[in-house]
Amino acid sequence: MTTIALCQIPVSPDPAANLKRVREALARAEGADLAIFPEATLTRYGRHMLDVAEPLDGPFVTGVAEAARSHGMAVIAGMFEPGEGGRVHNTAVALDAGGEVRAAYRKIHLFDAFNSKESELVVPGREPAVVELAGLRIGLITCYDVRFPELARELVDGGAELFAVIANWGSGPLKEDHWVTLVRARALENTMWTAAVGQAPNPAESKDGFGVGRSMLVDPLGVVRTDLGTLPGVQLVEVDQETVAAARKILPCLEHRVLGVKRP
Repeated sequence: MTTIALCQIPVSPDPAANLKRVREALARAEGADLAIFPEATLTRYGRHMLDVAEPLDGPFVTGVAEAARSHGMAVIAGMFEPGEGGRVHNTAVALDAGGEVRAAYRKIHLFDAFNSKESELVVPGREPAVVELAGLRIGLITCYDVRFPELARELVDGGAELFAVIANWGSGPLKEDHWVTLVRARALENTMWTAAVGQAPNPAESKDGFGVGRSMLVDPLGVVRTDLGTLPGVQLVEVDQETVAAARKILPCLEHRVLGVKRP
């Protein structure tokens, strides 16, 4: 059994304020093996992120690492790294309970949709990432990535035992429904525990319309076990591999795959 803290925090344009919120959330998550924070926890989206992007050894990740060590807790959080051509990488950084960086997944699918153009500011990544944290092999998925089932299957083939989906989901007609449907679909079609964490809405610090909350734990049969709604919060949840095994016994869809199967 692994205990996960879903850390649905509001995010400010100020990285120092956000690091403080991470530390506060980790204190509230005491007893968890892994804490998951939203996409772009470093700072809110906007052109200013080109100026505040940091390398993995910068003050934000260093501060998160110190907090992870202090609480003996692995952490996944979103940040921005300097990239090529004056743009940045939208990165999910994964640290173990000792504060060591174990993976840095750079978002592959950029949000050039719904009148947004993420690619103007962000360089796409190229490689999926599965990282071992808190005794689990975790497949990393960032926001718009969740609309691409082939990425989730790539992570399954890479040995993932849990999907961690981090997001700064945009508000708008049907958008929240899309989020819930897509997260549940990725869990169900792969019979996989899925922990999805989004930014809490934060109109006091930004009017950009991003962040709808709705952080969830979804079980391997697509049932929402926990939904945090829209308010900021930290919720501890538990996942186990016995539930995965039971789901796959009655729904062996991964065994029944015909197309796109990676064979030896």
